[in-house]
Amino acid sequence: MLEVCNLTAMYGGIVAVRGASLSVPRGRIVTLIGANGAGKTTLLHTICGIVRAASGSVQLDSAPLLGASTYQVARRGVLLVPEGRQILGPLSVRENLELGRLACRRRASAFQADVERVFSMFPRLQERADTQAGSLSGGEQQMLAIGRALMGGPEVLLLDEPSLGLAPKVVGQVFEVLQTLNAAGLTILLVEQKARRALEIAHEGYVMERGQIVFSGTSAALRSEPRIVEHYLGGAGADALP
Repeated sequence: MLEVCNLTAMYGGIVAVRGASLSVPRGRIVTLIGANGAGKTTLLHTICGIVRAASGSVQLDSAPLLGASTYQVARRGVLLVPEGRQILGPLSVRENLELGRLACRRRASAFQADVERVFSMFPRLQERADTQAGSLSGGEQQMLAIGRALMGGPEVLLLDEPSLGLAPKVVGQVFEVLQTLNAAGLTILLVEQKARRALEIAHEGYVMERGQIVFSGTSAALRSEPRIVEHYLGGAGADALP
């Protein structure tokens, strides 16, 4: 289990996360929703060691993660698919995947099996394996970002806004992949603006406002909570049901 307890973190001199607590049980999809600027990305970055915590704790199976460097957190099995994908455009698809393996010191003999697994999940990436990653479409780049993280053999996969900038059809494909990965046993913490879609695939969810967790519960409970329906699932600007 990934457990965050009473976490406080600063970003740019501002308290971006304030006393936040959440749990991500093994084999579950947990989603964290909230408005832009609520502190969701900072929370993910603090889990990963990109941002240093001011107080609180983060543990993976009761072993502390805070204080570890980003690469150490990754090698312990907590891997981030960042907002904006952040692939290396001049490198090929295959080279980006190779970097995902090297970053976590995965053994060389595992590369071909790992890359074949990614290609089986994302056939389009196999078709473009030797193409510069920067020439891929937004959806293909998101698939590559997920595939690169999978090459590190994650125990817990953190995703920051994987639907950002994608067409609705591609968003559906990405969410289907997340469900497939979870069905195979992967634990997922999903930060997502498309609250309705996120709650449809998650087992549990948390709502963050101004750096604090203000609601938590099963996805079904959150979908029926009047305030969440009003602010995140209904009204102007809400993402529609597919």
